[in-house]
Amino acid sequence: MFDNEAVEALTDLTHAKHRTVVAHLAGAVARRRRGTVVDAVVPTTVRVEAGWDRSTPGAAAINRFRVRDHVLDAPAANWAASIHRRCGLGPADAHIGAAVRSVSSGDVVVLTSDPTDIALVCAPSTPQIVPI
Repeated sequence: MFDNEAVEALTDLTHAKHRTVVAHLAGAVARRRRGTVVDAVVPTTVRVEAGWDRSTPGAAAINRFRVRDHVLDAPAANWAASIHRRCGLGPADAHIGAAVRSVSSGDVVVLTSDPTDIALVCAPSTPQIVPI
């Protein structure tokens, strides 16, 4: 799962963290090829905050990675609203917390530039938080 800066780094070839995020995503792709079920996920509110419009020509490279959207449906919106109220962080971070809670697997990895905020919005879940 990606936070705002991870998406910005992925979509901008000149971003200082671009190679780091691409390396993590390439690792996920390699695990898929070996038969491991791996989903790369971005909450839709994170895409909005980062300005990632999948329909633009500039998004063609990132779209090839098969990053799946986590939509903010009614149950996720309720969780995100509760997280937002509890933590006081923005909607995109709250959506990350809701997305982590909705994933059935215990092996959730969040690429983030704000590990403290992500730990807060994900509590009591404990994803692997990878600082970028």
